[in-house]
Amino acid sequence: MKRRQFLTLPLVGVPFYFARDLLGQVREKTSNLSVRKPVVVSTWDSGITANKAAWPILEMKGSSLDAVEAAGRASEDEPSCCVGLQAWPDRDGRVTLDASIMDGDGGCGAVSFLERIKHPVSVARKVMEMTPHVLLSGEGAQGFAVANGFPLEEGKLSPEAEKEWKKWLEKSQYKPVMNIENRSNWRPANADGSDIPPPYRFDDGSFNHDTMATAALDASGKLAGMVTTSGMAFKMRGRVGDSPIIGAGMFVDNGAGAAVSSGVGEEVIRICGTHTVVEQMRMGRTPEQACREAVRRVVKRDTARARELQVGFLALSKKGEIGAFSIVKGFTFSVTNSDWPKGKVFESKSWF
Repeated sequence: MKRRQFLTLPLVGVPFYFARDLLGQVREKTSNLSVRKPVVVSTWDSGITANKAAWPILEMKGSSLDAVEAAGRASEDEPSCCVGLQAWPDRDGRVTLDASIMDGDGGCGAVSFLERIKHPVSVARKVMEMTPHVLLSGEGAQGFAVANGFPLEEGKLSPEAEKEWKKWLEKSQYKPVMNIENRSNWRPANADGSDIPPPYRFDDGSFNHDTMATAALDASGKLAGMVTTSGMAFKMRGRVGDSPIIGAGMFVDNGAGAAVSSGVGEEVIRICGTHTVVEQMRMGRTPEQACREAVRRVVKRDTARARELQVGFLALSKKGEIGAFSIVKGFTFSVTNSDWPKGKVFESKSWF
């Protein structure tokens, strides 16, 4: 399932311009909204699924933290290329999951390189609430999850994931190494000493990522955020992106706002992306301006290379203002509140 199935939705009373999709339908682009609380926002058009799980909690004056966890679990249950156990694997054919969750008072938890656990976002919340730590990884994270009642699922790939992995193996000519964890003489895959990188784009032109990230503002004015992902498809085994790193893939502060990201995680980590966005809002910039500044920093580092990859930021201020910005066109986000209880999808403005 592709996560960028753009929806055509009307928008009134906010800045926007029109774009046409492949069917000739009009969809609005905007990077700046002001909405009433409570509200939940998620990355991508499939954020409608996440928001649908979060909204009943917010509508009943529940907490933003409960809402974003429900959003993450819904995304993890939905078969897709990019989130949950049915997602596409690393280059050795194994699905590893990353997730983080945070409230606006600095409480946070995360897991990375987690295998065979269906709901990493809920494990991340357990890390936040039951341990003195912020991030658990790999076997330790899995053991913690099992000890806290999370079932250990079958490690078999979904039929779709296995098909795509085998296609990539044939194209890349990469040969998975059996029992690589036990080998002390690991060497790069290419004869020249370089490694085979995962593609930034798939054969259909879509970008190789689609983290599901959600931020919510509840009726009491409290913020929370979460991120959940299987990471970049066909990544090097052990690779972890920005999603479980607080201040990179997600950051929340009740005094300023919440921000989440989706895209090539390495680029987000390099600029502490979402922390940058929240601090920009703290200094008085709108969510759109804050997201644009973070994108500018990514682009500035290597402008030519930036045209070939995608990073998008989505922000929600403590006042209920929503903003987004991305490197290239195509970054969408979903908004749900009392005005749009079934959710609306918008496409952000972009640098290129």
